[in-house]
Amino acid sequence: MSWIDIADIEDIPLRGARVLKTAMGCVAVFRTGEAEVFATADRCPHKGGPLSDGIVHGHKVTCPLHNWVFDLNTGQAQGEEGSIATFPVRVEGGRILIDGTAVGRRSAA
Repeated sequence: MSWIDIADIEDIPLRGARVLKTAMGCVAVFRTGEAEVFATADRCPHKGGPLSDGIVHGHKVTCPLHNWVFDLNTGQAQGEEGSIATFPVRVEGGRILIDGTAVGRRSAA
């Protein structure tokens, strides 16, 4: 794994998200708790909605366009056929780190 420092944890509000723009497409970085972060593809597979604009609740995000709910741990849609890519992230010393190798392997959005 190749960890890349992307932000201070305080840059993302509780139950909020920010977008990380990469050459391979946008990644949504979510903060669910004090030091709990997740990273997924930013596009809903249903209609392409920006998941970073969705509602974060527990370890889930609801798409703002058609209310599909995704598990932030697995990327699996709940009650629907579909999933989103997830990426390893961690918090060290208040900084959010993402696995750059995994992000580089994803297909373009």
